[in-house]
Amino acid sequence: MTSSHDVVVVGGGPGGYAAALYGAAAGLDVALVEKSRLGGTCLHVGCIPAKELLETAAVYRTVAHAEQFGIAAGSPTVDMAASQERKARIVEQLHKGVGKLLESRQVTLVDGWGSLGDDRSVAVSGGESGDMTLVANHVIAATGSVPRTLPGFEVDGERVLTSDELLAITDLPERVAIIGGGAIGMEFASMLADLGSEVTVLEALPRILMGADDDVVKMLTRAFKKRKIGIRTGVGVSGCRRVAGGVELEVDGSDALTADAVVLCVGRRPFTDGLGLDALGAEVDEGGYVVVDEHCQTAVPGVYAVGDVIRTPQLAHVAFAEAIMVVKHLLGESPPPVDYERVPWAIYCHPEVAFVGHTEASAKEAGLDVVTSMHRFMGNGRAMIVGETDGLVKVIAERSDNGAAGRILGVHMVGPWVTEQLGQGYLAVNWEATAAEVAEFVQPHPTMSELFGETALSLTGRALH
Repeated sequence: MTSSHDVVVVGGGPGGYAAALYGAAAGLDVALVEKSRLGGTCLHVGCIPAKELLETAAVYRTVAHAEQFGIAAGSPTVDMAASQERKARIVEQLHKGVGKLLESRQVTLVDGWGSLGDDRSVAVSGGESGDMTLVANHVIAATGSVPRTLPGFEVDGERVLTSDELLAITDLPERVAIIGGGAIGMEFASMLADLGSEVTVLEALPRILMGADDDVVKMLTRAFKKRKIGIRTGVGVSGCRRVAGGVELEVDGSDALTADAVVLCVGRRPFTDGLGLDALGAEVDEGGYVVVDEHCQTAVPGVYAVGDVIRTPQLAHVAFAEAIMVVKHLLGESPPPVDYERVPWAIYCHPEVAFVGHTEASAKEAGLDVVTSMHRFMGNGRAMIVGETDGLVKVIAERSDNGAAGRILGVHMVGPWVTEQLGQGYLAVNWEATAAEVAEFVQPHPTMSELFGETALSLTGRALH
């Protein structure tokens, strides 16, 4: 059986379903091939389930400190099975929502594994839709990623876990070692510590959260240490072995570390198994990523790749942006490429971290003359009211010829709800607004977000607080 379409998308995660929805909204005949689960990693074993468990941790933390607000709630207990049930309901509701959206846009859904062939064809097999061939004017590969592992660590889902297994736990380990101090590692460390686990983070690089500004990292590190989360940077691990009741990690240059469980948070690798890229003539780099141009087109005309299969930030919102850009490009609309240096980052640990654009260090390394301003949440009324005053907002701006702060280059935040506050900073950086222009905005009071306004205002030389 053969069917023809304007676009065939292989993969139903954020990049894939966004391309299908946006293409269909533009009037294209779109087919979407997905064997596993619509919504991909983000919905099923990534963003959504992780944040649900983090919210469970936040509620537990709030109840545990309720006496500070005059509420006698007693000592809370955690029912992880109930939290997992709630997570499953949210995931299923969103999963069904994606399917209904695709159906309403008349996207042809094909259940099976897709393999790319010549002349922009896709062979489908192994699914409920049966064996068939789809041909199209354009093909978009969006097959996502899977967790990376480390040599010497055999994932068993009990003592050695990746994010996939951790997100399904119903019993909390007493002692946890987390390998990797990036966004995923920080979120899991925060969640497990809040729920009562003793957590140690091991990071091979000199510091955690390499993309964030130094001042943000210092503040987060202090906050984690106050919560008794151990952070050891500049250390490598060479393997682990089972011991009575847990695992023993071999830490390079240090004594062995014993834990009940170890969680590998060392990134994700592109999943292109069976996709047929080599035979098609699309280039794949040494890391397994599909090589594309600035508009995400491979070396094969009409064949694109988006999301985690290409070497760009592995973020759902980046995949959305790439999908929209690709559809515009194949329609001949000449969209600007995604500016990966200025995409927003959001890490949902406690306190939260959010940032966009240059750090102070990276701006200086780029040869830019910069001026910075930093304000802390400890003086923010709303932060005091909610009882979360650890954190800061830092704005990095380019110094103009007269010495004043010019265009805003970066905004870095750590503190309460900063993932919801970054919008102003993102717009300022990407519209290349100046500090003086942003300072004109009237900020509502009392809010967390007014701290960004205060920080920008102080760059004009006339601060209020």
